[in-house]
Amino acid sequence: MLEKKCVHFGSLFPALIFILTFLSGCGGTDVATLPANTTATMAVLETTDMHTNVMSYDYFKLAEDKSLGFERVATLINNARAEFPNNVLLDNGDTIQGTALADYQALIKPVSCSETLAMYKVMNQFKYDGGGVGNHEFNYGLPSLNQVTGSHFDVEGVTNGATPCAGPNFPLVLANIYSVKSKAPLFAPYQIVTKTITATSPDGKTVTAPLKVGIIGFAPPAITAWDKRWLEGKIYTEGFVEAANKYIPEMRSKGAELVVALAHGGIDNSAYSQTMESPNWYLSQVAGIDALLMGHSHQLFPNATSTVGQFNLPGVDKVKGTVNGVPTVMANYWGKALGVIKLKLVYDGSKWTVDKTGTTVEARSIQNADKSYVVVDSVVAATIATEHIATIAYVKTPIGSTNFGMHSYFADVGDVSAIEVVNQAQASYVADYVNANLPQYKSLPVLSVSAPFKSGFAGGSDFTDVAQGNVAINNAADLYLYPNTVYAVRVQGSDIKNWLETAAKRFNRIDLAKATDQALVSTFPGYNFDMFSSPDIKYEIDVTQALNSRIKNLTYKGAAIDSAAYFIIATNNYRASGGGSVPGIDGSKTIYASPDANRDVLINYIKTTKALTLTNNGSDRSWSFTKVTPAGRVTFKSAPNKLSLAAAAGLTNISSLNNDDGSGRNLADYAIDLSR
Repeated sequence: MLEKKCVHFGSLFPALIFILTFLSGCGGTDVATLPANTTATMAVLETTDMHTNVMSYDYFKLAEDKSLGFERVATLINNARAEFPNNVLLDNGDTIQGTALADYQALIKPVSCSETLAMYKVMNQFKYDGGGVGNHEFNYGLPSLNQVTGSHFDVEGVTNGATPCAGPNFPLVLANIYSVKSKAPLFAPYQIVTKTITATSPDGKTVTAPLKVGIIGFAPPAITAWDKRWLEGKIYTEGFVEAANKYIPEMRSKGAELVVALAHGGIDNSAYSQTMESPNWYLSQVAGIDALLMGHSHQLFPNATSTVGQFNLPGVDKVKGTVNGVPTVMANYWGKALGVIKLKLVYDGSKWTVDKTGTTVEARSIQNADKSYVVVDSVVAATIATEHIATIAYVKTPIGSTNFGMHSYFADVGDVSAIEVVNQAQASYVADYVNANLPQYKSLPVLSVSAPFKSGFAGGSDFTDVAQGNVAINNAADLYLYPNTVYAVRVQGSDIKNWLETAAKRFNRIDLAKATDQALVSTFPGYNFDMFSSPDIKYEIDVTQALNSRIKNLTYKGAAIDSAAYFIIATNNYRASGGGSVPGIDGSKTIYASPDANRDVLINYIKTTKALTLTNNGSDRSWSFTKVTPAGRVTFKSAPNKLSLAAAAGLTNISSLNNDDGSGRNLADYAIDLSR
């Protein structure tokens, strides 16, 4: 059931107010005449981190993927609206970037001013009430963001037409990002949406009444580093808490009876700073917030069985779904779940308040208890059929060939078949630029690091898998998942050591005396597991040692690396600007911030190389584990039935334990013999 949003007609004549109200369908009990102790149930519904996964489809594999997609979460939205006629539907950002569809509409065939992004088209179809802005909204630059959101940014470098372009039909809110030029918020910091709800009076009668819902949004301040090339000198940020303390009292003074915070971040209770990436532990303590919607960290909350650190902090109830007493939800990512906060409202004679004793929080998965998935809502596919077909045609464009499979199933244990060609492309691009434009650095070695961006986080289908044969654009997108741009940093040997020590956080510390199974891989993200893949640089990772003391026998061209020697490392804008928190890699060492996407550089490299071979492009492994002999097994997870690929990559110390780990995520358990 879709609810009406009622417009207030101000101080018009009473008769005219009655007529307009009647015609708008917003008749009912005026709030001033509601009796005290009238009650209502209101559901706050959240999607977050959709990343333009409109369809249940993997553009990299050119195949259906039932585990994700707006077309399935749309069914949950319909069900929730039927269950809770009083509802407000909100999105929490990282909405318009993340798939080949997003890149096609932003970079390959950018939408015109009169066109609406596919993601926003379907959200308009489902009549969202509001949305937040995440960090990835800024990935394509401010002019693009200004256009596709139908905004009118007063920011240097953005040209506005006489009328706004097409965009979402719902308000986007963002309270902590400001224009340097105007000193004003980039988007409206908050919006108050009036919803007409049904309620029950003390005598049991059903009445209708207006409810003013205030929504306020927050994005990670670190966008100024992550997208420095687009944002430097144009926007500045404020902390979540500072912005909330500024605007929430203002929202309340303007009549907001229910305040919902759309906070694109997770939970961190370390010492507060205005630049915190995930300060929602502190935001939850700001007075006046009735419901908190989280995102960014791609997790499910509440989740009683979660072992994720942020959900096991003091004041966080991962069963009931509260943070410091505030009802809180995080609806996973990619359309895998719908957040539902059910609020019990009580009218106290002057305003609506929340009765927390009647509040419940849940994140509803698109996967059913029997491991099947909810059916799609066919309206979604019909709405963006043209865009979907055009994207598939685009990603099928051939660019070269390979005589070996490039995959990341065993990247955590040493396979570089999906890593080396990325490193080669980046290093070649940076070396060419330095030789042509930076003569002062021509004598320095150029190396490259890359990471296994798809390493099983989302289950057994979340691995890079490029088959032997023709290589198309979708394969390049599979090899390089993100729309980063190539950056070059000038570092010393000591920085390289620190960089690799950070990457080695990917692994748990292994206790040699422990006779039971030990998991090799930690929760440290795969996209931060940078590695070299060059015959020139070699190193070992000793997983029996504590963090920051794991890198052994680090050499360059056969000799111990000189900690004072200088090198140029090709990487991406995210890492070079501080993403991943590598010590000393904070933007200050960048010598070239290129305008070119890593993925485009990779595509051009494959086009130039034409025929990739295992010998030349997929077998130069720079690192290995220090040989040790644990008493028990050391295990890790990957997709099932892939052991032959480990052997093909020369990893003869891997064994298969099962083809189903029982998690329902299409993963299997493997063991690695660290003594070999």
